[in-house]
Amino acid sequence: MSTSETSRYVRLRVELVLEVGTPDTLSAAALARIVADESMPGDERAHAESAVREDAAEALAYLVEPFDLIKEVPGVELAQASWTSEQIDYDPDAVEWDLDDEDRYDDESDDQDADGDGKGGDRGVSAGGVGTGRG
Repeated sequence: MSTSETSRYVRLRVELVLEVGTPDTLSAAALARIVADESMPGDERAHAESAVREDAAEALAYLVEPFDLIKEVPGVELAQASWTSEQIDYDPDAVEWDLDDEDRYDDESDDQDADGDGKGGDRGVSAGGVGTGRG
C-alpha cells in the first residue's frame, strides 16, 4: 500500500480498567451471548462456556464489541479490531496507572495480533468476519 492509501487508517487505542462487582451476573450474560451465537461450532461453544464460568476476564471478552464503540461515528468503517482482557492487580494511586502517560505505547512493542498471554479473553474482528483466539 502506498502512503496515501495507509494514511486513511487510524489506530484508536482505548484502555479500560473495569471493576467486576458481580462476577455471576457477568458470567450469565456471557453465557447467554454464547448460547445465542448460532455460528459458533459445538466444540468451541463448550470451551467458551467453561471459560466464562471460571474467569471474569473471559466473560468480558465475549461481551465487548468494538464495533459498538464506532457504529454511530459518521464517515468511518471498522477495518479491523482486536482486544484482550485479563485479570490484573490494580492500584489507582500507583504511577503505572497514570492514564496521562503517553510513553506507554512504544511502537516497537505493539502487539499487532493480540494473541493474549493466557490470562484472559482474546477476540478479534476484521472486515472478513469474527474470530476468537484462546491462549
